[in-house]
Amino acid sequence: MTATHEANIETAIDTDEVIDLVIIGGGSAGLVAAKGAGNVGASVVMVEPNPPGGDCLWTGCVPSKRILSAAHAAHVMRTASVHGIKNVEPEIDFAAVMTGITDVQEHISHHDSVETLEMFGAKVIAELGEFIGDGQIKAGDRILKYRKAMIATGASPIVPGIPGLRESSPLTSDSVWELKELPKRLVVIGAGAIGCELGQAFGRLGSEVTLVEAGPRILPMLGEQVAEVVGKEMRAEGMTVLEDSKVTSVEGSTTDGTAVVVIDEERRVPCDQILVAVGRRANTANMGLETVGVDLDERGHVVVDDMLQSSNSHIYAGGDVVGKMPFTHTAGHHGAAVVMNALFKIPRKFDHDNIPFAIFCDPEVASVGQIEGDDIEKHHFDYDQLDRAVTSGTPIGFIDLFTKKGKIVGATVVGHSAGETINELTARVNDGAKLRTVASMVRPYPTYGEAIAKAANGTLSEDLFSDRNKKIAGKVLDVLARFDSPGERA
Repeated sequence: MTATHEANIETAIDTDEVIDLVIIGGGSAGLVAAKGAGNVGASVVMVEPNPPGGDCLWTGCVPSKRILSAAHAAHVMRTASVHGIKNVEPEIDFAAVMTGITDVQEHISHHDSVETLEMFGAKVIAELGEFIGDGQIKAGDRILKYRKAMIATGASPIVPGIPGLRESSPLTSDSVWELKELPKRLVVIGAGAIGCELGQAFGRLGSEVTLVEAGPRILPMLGEQVAEVVGKEMRAEGMTVLEDSKVTSVEGSTTDGTAVVVIDEERRVPCDQILVAVGRRANTANMGLETVGVDLDERGHVVVDDMLQSSNSHIYAGGDVVGKMPFTHTAGHHGAAVVMNALFKIPRKFDHDNIPFAIFCDPEVASVGQIEGDDIEKHHFDYDQLDRAVTSGTPIGFIDLFTKKGKIVGATVVGHSAGETINELTARVNDGAKLRTVASMVRPYPTYGEAIAKAANGTLSEDLFSDRNKKIAGKVLDVLARFDSPGERA
């Protein structure tokens, strides 16, 4: 993290006061809750040892999207010939790329700063928080009394117990931003969203990337065709993508250039850096949760109901710490819901079923809702038949709409601007729109949004122009022709 924590509230908090809402954690969930509660006049204290902003600002969304943008620019230069422009091998100034990340973080950070929080009426203590009894949280040398509390401590990367891995000084999505030099050879362990995004980014910037996934396919949370399209593009760019492959040990260390990743006990891959991206663990240790009766699940997440209330009725939780759709946008809505439920007793149930998400590899991937199950029908359309994609020079991807009894219940998009296209589809899923409604909407031509209508129209056209309907239409036309000809009008 590059910002400093400017909390200057040594005399601003009356420790005898019962605070309306004490929030432990300064990520997206905590920030939204703090601003929302403070803005309506509630007394709010955030307990956060690091600069507010959380993973999204400092180690997640913001830095990863910035490095992906730089990597995309390099890729466009290498592949310009698709547009009739000579390919150019870019000169990568990795230090400048990393400085660009820092610049963007500094530009955005004022939204989450201590000063901004205080402007909204929330106060910040730059300490760790620990529950020490009902209605009490210890923050440094202060004991805070609260009416309601919120746990928003997020999650941290997991480094599995693979023999030799921890001793090799691997990178995680937290520490990768500290790199000073572009690794010549990079092994990425785990091919979920983080592994695919960062693996492809470093590959495009010039690293020799080996992506290793223990499961049968990359992006295991999505369908086989998604993995096939994305994997094909990664391999075409020169990445080595290994599926159904397990890292069994690591020899040596990245600090002295001797690291070797052993895959399936026989394949040996020398590397300069190792990036571990196999998942995240909730930050719930050493918080005194057992003291106040807050239950955790087997993975360490805070157990909450659909109101985001924990097993202690005075304590709520939101964001990655609850382990439900762990995305920044989910966390933000969690924060808003906690304010309503905890402080104002305005029931706001939180439904995680139809929350969209996007993965910003290239091609992009986005999905929402129910994409498999009984009585689910799939409606598919390939981007190589979409004029907007064809004119771009890279008609890669597809769209799948999933319906149940004619209503759209889910969607998956692979291709350019998938993260934008999924927004309309999320609205359609939430509204229970019918396939026919989506197909009949007039859309600008040529756009990627047309693919939505084309996916719907494919099925509707098959039904409309079935042999049975053609026979009926033919008979109707024959009858009308007898009574609706120019001669008859005379």
